[in-house]
Amino acid sequence: MHLTRFNKAPAYFPPEHFDMRCLRLQGHEAGPATQLWMGMSQILPGGHITPSSSPIEKLYFVVEGELTVETPDGVSLLQPYDSCRIAPGESRALRNNTNRPVMVLLAMPLEPPK
Repeated sequence: MHLTRFNKAPAYFPPEHFDMRCLRLQGHEAGPATQLWMGMSQILPGGHITPSSSPIEKLYFVVEGELTVETPDGVSLLQPYDSCRIAPGESRALRNNTNRPVMVLLAMPLEPPK
């Protein structure tokens, strides 16, 4: 077993993420993983991710707050315990349109599918 304490989780700084604090909980610099990694992001009021896509599937789970997710299919509001899947190649933008922070759990494969 590999344990990562939240207060020791390393920060990471993805491009085009604004007013966010991103932490790795498992995988990459947080420790060994063979198939996926997991992170937690705090998105401050007004914080956002600009529209982009990648070849890697993303799973988001809202722990607290309200998260606006925009894809080519439309705009959805995720509340605590809601989750969504962003398919490989699907464009997405995330926004916190509220005055409270949003906490989001993210799980992603380490590599794109072959």
